Amino acid sequence: MNHALGHALRRIGIVLAVLSACAHPATAQPGPSPGGSDAARLAGTVERAQAIPNLHALIVCHDGRVVAEEAFRGPAVDRPVNIKSASKAVVSALVGIAIDKGVLRSVDQPIASVLEASIPKDADERVGEITIGHLLSMRAGLERTSGRNYGAWVSSGHWVRYILSRPFVDEPGGRMLYSTGSTHLLSAMLTRAAKRSTLDLARDWLGEPLGIVIPPWTRDPQGIYLGGNEMALSPRALLRIGEMYRRGGVVDGKRVLSESWIRESWTARTMSPFTGDSYGYGWFIRQVRGHPVYYAWGYGGQMLYVVPGLALSVVMTSDPNEPSREDGHIQALHALLADGIIPAIASDTPDARSMGAD
Repeated sequence: MNHALGHALRRIGIVLAVLSACAHPATAQPGPSPGGSDAARLAGTVERAQAIPNLHALIVCHDGRVVAEEAFRGPAVDRPVNIKSASKAVVSALVGIAIDKGVLRSVDQPIASVLEASIPKDADERVGEITIGHLLSMRAGLERTSGRNYGAWVSSGHWVRYILSRPFVDEPGGRMLYSTGSTHLLSAMLTRAAKRSTLDLARDWLGEPLGIVIPPWTRDPQGIYLGGNEMALSPRALLRIGEMYRRGGVVDGKRVLSESWIRESWTARTMSPFTGDSYGYGWFIRQVRGHPVYYAWGYGGQMLYVVPGLALSVVMTSDPNEPSREDGHIQALHALLADGIIPAIASDTPDARSMGAD
């Protein structure tokens, strides 16, 4: 064994020996580590991850066991970090729970039924055609409030009204127009329909049952928590959410999210013009080495990957102030999953079952 490989195996061996569970720490159980060349491959992947300048932390969870966990730089894995647009998947979960609880009716509910008071009098009449499902899948048709339009939006005095005053660049239900404003409208709907803040709902519906801390984050001038950006969760908390989805919405024997909502969220509704990947309700979808992969993606490279067919959840957090698409960082993160993590786990999972996005 050469020196570099021996060093890599010693570093990851600590994690593999401890093997904390992906579930709540109180239920931690020891589990088998990948054997032989798989351990070496996973160790090599961790070494490769450390060399990516903007990557802060990596957690790999296989079949309910953490098989790799390391903070290369930045905060520790139990400290909240800005997950940016990966929080769109969190808001999607809150919407699903709200529908199950009857706070919202369905994905076909027009947003005007809740947000009517904030619709400008001179708004395009097509605003009345926008539904919850359109917002979740980024198909509202309104001009985007992300990218170059983000600054003007968050500088406005009424974020909800500003979004609803944007011109239509497609019909409701048309092509994907990735816009944080769409997710913010969902946060506003949750707040008004439940008569509770999005933070309160997140803590009650996700924080308490998952055993995770959800700190306050940015609010708009009307006090509505920003939907789809600036939320802070620790990498371990983000992993808990991924594991909840992987396990069909059940955590520690308690149902938190309906299995049907997970299926709906992981059903392709449109396609990203930036990546070519499909998009459901807050989740991107791609095939990696023959396995359906569902992932939440935040600016800078805040990633939550779930690969149900391999019983695999992966969290990667990065510098939130650096872009991920322009400098190849997101491609490097995808490659860590495709060329390192999945091959190591797949060869250790002979009976891996594939769960499609039907």
